[in-house]
Amino acid sequence: MSTQSVTHDVSTIPSGPFDVIRHSAVLARRSLVKTMRTPEGLIDVTLSPILFTVLFAFIFGGAISGSTDEYLLLLIPGIIGQNIAFASVGIGIQLNADMEKGIFDRFRSLPISRISPLLGAALGDIVRYVLLITIMVGTGYVLGYRVTTSVPEFLGGCLLAIVFALCLAWAPMLVGLLARSQRAVQGIVFMTLFPLTFASNAFVPTETLPDWLAAFADANPLSHLIESLRALWSGGDWASPVAWTLGWSAAFVLVFAPLAIRAYNRKS
Repeated sequence: MSTQSVTHDVSTIPSGPFDVIRHSAVLARRSLVKTMRTPEGLIDVTLSPILFTVLFAFIFGGAISGSTDEYLLLLIPGIIGQNIAFASVGIGIQLNADMEKGIFDRFRSLPISRISPLLGAALGDIVRYVLLITIMVGTGYVLGYRVTTSVPEFLGGCLLAIVFALCLAWAPMLVGLLARSQRAVQGIVFMTLFPLTFASNAFVPTETLPDWLAAFADANPLSHLIESLRALWSGGDWASPVAWTLGWSAAFVLVFAPLAIRAYNRKS
């Protein structure tokens, strides 16, 4: 017995802002349930950041900043920025897996807005980013790191990092929708993210880099996020880097979200 998919006239699909939010929230809950059922998938935002922090702090701290305590002021925001980027690989892989299993064909047969499956997948990763930031700041406190600014500035930095992560996620989602396999998604996204994470101010001051590399690092969107976190959590002028971070976040959405939605509509 064959099963026929049901398609809906686009004009009959609820597409108001409230409908989009409601549909996306339901699909975000689906993503959260999947995450809770496979906790080993959280290694990239739990154990890996701790390992990076401990190794980098005690191996490079003395050489770069003169002491581990001084280097932690540089390192903790840098590790958060790096792992926010690396954690975005997971959403691309998950979307690719859902496409292979035909799950998005089922979504297409439902009377829901076309953006909801993608927006829901992105919103479902909020818990991952909150967990990452919590673990990183907690690890830093154990090693001697301290937030020296106010609670609103600390929470503002956390919110900024999550917003940046959700906006950046549209790029891996696009790759996940276009790539032919999960391995291809992982390879393509990591190949792009490695230069962004290491050619930045995450681990060393950019003034120590060659001029051409320092220019790239200063313009790097991750550098602006990391600089914002350092200023918001340790003091300094945060207005300019925060504005740059929000600008990059908007650019990610404006460029990659329409492309991802178009790829989803064409493939499903």
